[in-house]
Amino acid sequence: MMKVSGLFLASTMGVVISVVTLCLQYKHLLSALLSLEALTLSLFVLLIGVSGGFNFEGQMCLILITMGACEASLGLAILVSLIRTHGNDYVHSFNFHKC
Repeated sequence: MMKVSGLFLASTMGVVISVVTLCLQYKHLLSALLSLEALTLSLFVLLIGVSGGFNFEGQMCLILITMGACEASLGLAILVSLIRTHGNDYVHSFNFHKC
């Protein structure tokens, strides 16, 4: 039988909970961005837990944390631009037909 570590189980549960939270966030864009950030951090912990025995752990962790920082900065930039144009961050007030 395969031995499963507690870090792997905790990070997998974090990914599942983050995806469920993302699916249930329909009111504020900031809440959706926070659940995306939690998903990125859970994937980072999952990568550390899975690649513990491999040689490229450092490079993959660096790549994932860089992508997470880029995702967070782009999400906040989009949030600021939407608040400037629409006045709030309610998802239902966005009109996608103007694009």
